[in-house]
Amino acid sequence: MDKEYPSADAAVADIPDGASIAIAGFFTAGTPVQLIQALARKGARNLTLICQSMGPGNDDVTPLVEQGQIRRAICNYPFYRSATRGANSPFEKAVRAGSIELEVYPMGTFIEKLRAGAAGLAGFYTPTGAGTVVERGKEKRSFNGRDYLLEMAVKPDYAFVYAWRGDRVGNLTCRKTARNYTPEMAAAGTVTIAAVEELAEPGGLDPDKIHVPGIYVQRVVKVGRRNYIPSID
Repeated sequence: MDKEYPSADAAVADIPDGASIAIAGFFTAGTPVQLIQALARKGARNLTLICQSMGPGNDDVTPLVEQGQIRRAICNYPFYRSATRGANSPFEKAVRAGSIELEVYPMGTFIEKLRAGAAGLAGFYTPTGAGTVVERGKEKRSFNGRDYLLEMAVKPDYAFVYAWRGDRVGNLTCRKTARNYTPEMAAAGTVTIAAVEELAEPGGLDPDKIHVPGIYVQRVVKVGRRNYIPSID
């Protein structure tokens, strides 16, 4: 099955208001910028974004914030470390004003929530956060004398991922650290859309170097490589 779409805009055209979208990338490494830009042009609103960073080192999501498209964000790194820059951050201002709901999780819990969603699990128990403010409102149980918190799985409606190479049936190969959250998000997304730098015919990828099997990818878009220097200052 050929899963290639003619453009990023075509690939995101059916995303409705209220959708939840996981966006891969660690700051700018492996971020599907072209898909984020297409989503901003699409204008869908009341979105839930699930991503590593909401601003610092990932300014590509800022237009979604400025256009009022985001209702809720689930992430690892929401604010700038500089209070001065944070005071001018559209995302931080929106959170403080109450127009965007924010959930912050450490990376291990974050990725496990996605992995659980991909596996069809309702949730999992983790010791992370037990005995701190993190446990407020969460079920707590003791196993072998240690307290654990119940964390619920995350199952996004859509996942945006980025790959160095891919084929028309959705198999993907990432490059080095750009892999980051890509395999887990691709597996968790109900509809996964991949932005791919180099597009091959089926059979054109080394099967031992495929990081995301095509079964997890529903749409593929060929994009150009972006070169820029990221900063979180």
